Amino acid sequence: MIDTIEDRACALAVYIIENGATVRAAAHHFGISKSTVHKDLQQRLPQCNRGLYLKVRQVLDQNKRERHIRGGMATRKKYKGNL
Repeated sequence: MIDTIEDRACALAVYIIENGATVRAAAHHFGISKSTVHKDLQQRLPQCNRGLYLKVRQVLDQNKRERHIRGGMATRKKYKGNL
Protein backbone atom coordinates (compact mmCIF):
# COMPACT_ATOMS: atom_id res chain seq x y z
CA MET A 1 0.00 0.00 0.00
CA ILE A 2 1.27 3.47 -0.90
CA ASP A 3 1.50 5.72 2.15
CA THR A 4 1.07 9.24 0.78
CA ILE A 5 -0.49 10.90 -2.22
CA GLU A 6 2.95 12.11 -3.35
CA ASP A 7 4.29 8.55 -3.20
CA ARG A 8 1.31 7.35 -5.24
CA ALA A 9 1.91 10.06 -7.85
CA CYS A 10 5.56 9.03 -8.15
CA ALA A 11 4.65 5.33 -8.35
CA LEU A 12 2.12 6.06 -11.10
CA ALA A 13 4.70 8.04 -13.06
CA VAL A 14 7.32 5.30 -12.77
CA TYR A 15 4.81 2.65 -13.85
CA ILE A 16 3.74 4.67 -16.89
CA ILE A 17 7.33 5.44 -17.89
CA GLU A 18 8.60 1.86 -17.49
CA ASN A 19 5.66 0.24 -19.27
CA GLY A 20 4.65 2.96 -21.72
CA ALA A 21 1.22 2.53 -20.17
CA THR A 22 -1.86 4.61 -20.78
CA VAL A 23 -3.72 6.45 -18.03
CA ARG A 24 -6.44 3.81 -18.23
CA ALA A 25 -3.95 0.96 -17.81
CA ALA A 26 -2.26 2.68 -14.87
CA ALA A 27 -5.61 3.31 -13.20
CA HIS A 28 -6.55 -0.34 -13.60
CA HIS A 29 -3.17 -1.53 -12.29
CA PHE A 30 -3.36 0.65 -9.16
CA GLY A 31 -7.10 0.17 -8.62
CA ILE A 32 -7.95 3.87 -8.80
CA SER A 33 -9.95 6.03 -11.20
CA LYS A 34 -8.60 7.68 -14.34
CA SER A 35 -9.52 11.04 -12.80
CA THR A 36 -7.28 10.33 -9.82
CA VAL A 37 -4.41 9.36 -12.12
CA HIS A 38 -4.82 12.60 -14.07
CA LYS A 39 -4.97 14.70 -10.91
CA ASP A 40 -1.91 12.98 -9.43
CA LEU A 41 0.14 13.38 -12.59
CA GLN A 42 -0.96 16.87 -13.62
CA GLN A 43 -1.25 18.66 -10.29
CA ARG A 44 0.60 16.76 -7.58
CA LEU A 45 3.62 15.31 -9.38
CA PRO A 46 5.01 18.65 -10.70
CA GLN A 47 5.09 19.96 -7.14
CA CYS A 48 6.89 16.99 -5.60
CA ASN A 49 9.13 15.75 -8.47
CA ARG A 50 9.48 18.02 -11.50
CA GLY A 51 12.00 15.79 -13.32
CA LEU A 52 9.77 12.74 -13.11
CA TYR A 53 6.82 14.84 -14.28
CA LEU A 54 8.69 15.92 -17.41
CA LYS A 55 9.53 12.29 -18.25
CA VAL A 56 5.97 11.03 -17.75
CA ARG A 57 4.65 13.99 -19.75
CA GLN A 58 6.59 12.70 -22.78
CA VAL A 59 4.96 9.26 -22.52
CA LEU A 60 1.49 10.77 -22.04
CA ASP A 61 1.97 13.08 -25.03
CA GLN A 62 3.05 10.10 -27.15
CA ASN A 63 -0.05 8.17 -26.03
CA LYS A 64 -2.22 11.13 -26.96
CA ARG A 65 -0.67 11.27 -30.44
CA GLU A 66 -1.36 7.53 -30.92
CA ARG A 67 -4.85 7.23 -29.45
CA HIS A 68 -6.68 7.50 -32.76
CA ILE A 69 -4.64 4.54 -34.03
CA ARG A 70 -5.48 2.47 -30.94
CA GLY A 71 -9.16 3.25 -31.43
CA GLY A 72 -9.02 2.13 -35.05
CA MET A 73 -7.27 -1.10 -34.12
CA ALA A 74 -9.84 -1.83 -31.42
CA THR A 75 -12.68 -1.31 -33.89
CA ARG A 76 -10.97 -3.53 -36.45
CA LYS A 77 -10.46 -6.24 -33.85
CA LYS A 78 -14.10 -5.99 -32.79
CA TYR A 79 -15.51 -6.45 -36.29
CA LYS A 80 -12.91 -8.54 -38.11
CA GLY A 81 -11.19 -10.54 -35.41
CA ASN A 82 -7.48 -10.58 -34.58
CA LEU A 83 -5.95 -9.66 -37.95
